[in-house]
Amino acid sequence: MLFQNLPRLITVYAVLLFASLAAIASEPDEDSTKQKVDLTPHIHGTIRARWEMDTQGGENRFQIRNARLNISGMVAPSIDYYAQTDLCDRGVMKILDAWGRIAISPSLKFQAGQFRLPFGTDCFRGPGNYIFANRSFIGGTMNNVRGVGAKLSYSFNMGDGSMLTVDGGAFNPTSISDHNVWVKEMAFAGKAVYSTGNLKIAAGAETLIPDSIRINSLSASATWTCGGWTVEGEYLNKHYVNRAFKPSHGYNFFADYGFPVKAGVFNRASVQARFDGMTAHSSGKRDKEGLLIANNPARNRITLGGTLTYSYKFVRCDVRLNYEKYFYHEGYKVPNGDGDKICAEMVIKF
Repeated sequence: MLFQNLPRLITVYAVLLFASLAAIASEPDEDSTKQKVDLTPHIHGTIRARWEMDTQGGENRFQIRNARLNISGMVAPSIDYYAQTDLCDRGVMKILDAWGRIAISPSLKFQAGQFRLPFGTDCFRGPGNYIFANRSFIGGTMNNVRGVGAKLSYSFNMGDGSMLTVDGGAFNPTSISDHNVWVKEMAFAGKAVYSTGNLKIAAGAETLIPDSIRINSLSASATWTCGGWTVEGEYLNKHYVNRAFKPSHGYNFFADYGFPVKAGVFNRASVQARFDGMTAHSSGKRDKEGLLIANNPARNRITLGGTLTYSYKFVRCDVRLNYEKYFYHEGYKVPNGDGDKICAEMVIKF
């Protein structure tokens, strides 16, 4: 077992050793330590309240979908921190992020703590920046992973305004709710993002072992923005080793168009359309018989929506209305709330 895990152990120690050596090599001189740093903590948050109705069964409900608060700031010219808590995620409080980061150089940064694994695109949108009321199947179901670990980030200036950013790190494979478990296997994730003009292209790889079956994933996305338009496509593939479960595929395509308006307090309006879907998916957990559980059935969805926005500096308020039409495979009995629905929500970001 030791020799089987040796490559992963070498990778982890190499990352940490490199970060340590780079930090020592870039140790600031006496004059640079006298730079003035604004130590004032910055506090921001997002409140997201909604109403939903199942159009087939007629049931409806109100929710506080998010009540997030975060605090960030600097402690030295090259050291910053970030912590985020969701005070009410459908009635449950969650500690989401808590990390510190050192800028070893203007291009190289080392980050350690609890945060989202560097993999995927849609999953990195926070509640205050959602385009639709509900996240895509990729961002909300197939790739909603935070971990405890460390990563390195490096940015390459490619010239002509183009930029390439590469992230890679190692993490505990266990849930973020338990940091005390000793493990022999680790989780790894890496992502590269290339930006040029109005186009952003991302690709990544991730390997997790939430139980005893390792899951290897690949993702790719392209995002185009121009004027009021945002158009994006993302694909995700999950492979379960030893054919423990059929490979899962996820896809997400959407277009959003925004334009200025004068409607009471609102100064912007936008319309959105999305098509997303997934094949049968397992989170990697086993049942009593040792078989992987199929947590999510195969389905497709069409989402249409409109949003009115008030935006001023870092303050934003969205009033959004979405209709979601689901397409499940024949023979699947759809539980209440998992079918066609109307969702109206108000999001306040400050």
